Amino acid sequence: MAITAKWRRHIEAWQRSGLSQAKYCAGQQINVRTFSARLSDYRKLPKSDSAVLIPVHVESTGAEGIVFTHAQGHRLELPASVSARWLAELLRCLA
Repeated sequence: MAITAKWRRHIEAWQRSGLSQAKYCAGQQINVRTFSARLSDYRKLPKSDSAVLIPVHVESTGAEGIVFTHAQGHRLELPASVSARWLAELLRCLA
């Protein structure tokens, strides 16, 4: 099934929300089974080769290192000993 703009907006809003599918659907008055089916269709779409920016909060901890925090609570803590070259390679691999 083709993903309509409406479902794409809902899926992207849910991804940004940090909520479970059930809580997002309840708040939006969407049938959770329908949402799950559209999400499954969305995940089957071909992925774009273009880079995607992921919003993160960057916090310097001084001599201790750096912490990247995603809105959904994911954290990446790197010690100060990590080289810029290694960090660049990590970011390239994650892209």
